[in-house]
Amino acid sequence: MEYSSAVVRFYDSLSKFKVYEDYLDSKVTEMDIFYLKSRELARELVELGHKGTVLSREEFVERKAAAQAAEAAKSNAFYNRGRPVTLASAGKELKDNFLKALAEREEANRSGKMTSVIFIRDHNTLGQEVSGYIDYTHRLKTQDFEPYFSGKKRLMPGRSDLCYYNWKTQVSTSNSSPNFEVIYDDPNGLLFKNKRDKKILNVDPLSGSGEDSSRTFLQSDLYIHAVIYDHNIRTV
Repeated sequence: MEYSSAVVRFYDSLSKFKVYEDYLDSKVTEMDIFYLKSRELARELVELGHKGTVLSREEFVERKAAAQAAEAAKSNAFYNRGRPVTLASAGKELKDNFLKALAEREEANRSGKMTSVIFIRDHNTLGQEVSGYIDYTHRLKTQDFEPYFSGKKRLMPGRSDLCYYNWKTQVSTSNSSPNFEVIYDDPNGLLFKNKRDKKILNVDPLSGSGEDSSRTFLQSDLYIHAVIYDHNIRTV
């Protein structure tokens, strides 16, 4: 997987902070300490947004973990270059339609022939209804999917995914990934622009999904609502 210079810089910027307090300290100046007489108070003001937009503690931990996973994936990709692709779904007895659909697309997403976007709506571990769009290719590169295919974990959208919304807290986030740019201010609604071929993936159920793209609605026992959007990458 190719990473843009902007993504690499973002990963590098987080890697230098061991803990959240180090991240806050990076935005505290000597003048702040001089007037406030307290580093803790200066940190609190930064966290409250008095020095501009900052990541919350939860967002910092989540994104740092994602950054570390991405770096590990890059190292593994270099080490495993030329080796046969090992599929996390291989040998698994899959009964749910959603997991079967993921397994059918795993090799194509790992090899770069396809980039799939997964839409999920369900309740999180706190019982709150959440929904979001997940870059399947990116998740495969940065996470171990064996627990998902074996039924030990459920795949759920998070704040670091393409789009995320918590219906109870009304927290909403959007993040471009190495494969897709999020376009959320278009008159046609939410769109994803593939970074390789620049083609648009339209997730509006009342519209076509776009050139070289398809939409699959899934009946699943695991989720209230699950949809997979596939974008095929032309090699010619």
